[in-house]
Amino acid sequence: MADITLPQLGETVTEGTITRWFKKVGDTVAADEPLFEVSTDKVDTEVPSPVAGTLTEIRVKEGETVS
Repeated sequence: MADITLPQLGETVTEGTITRWFKKVGDTVAADEPLFEVSTDKVDTEVPSPVAGTLTEIRVKEGETVS
């Protein structure tokens, strides 16, 4: 199982809001496939999956802020 963390999105960006999940629990995900979209005060970006596998859990819901 791999934990997905928020990548560094800029030197001063420390948090972002999950705006959209492209996959749901139980879906198969390929490595580098977009997994979710995150919005910050400077940029909106898609975050890819670092590994291939099956999404077993979503810990942060759409609209929640992560750091």
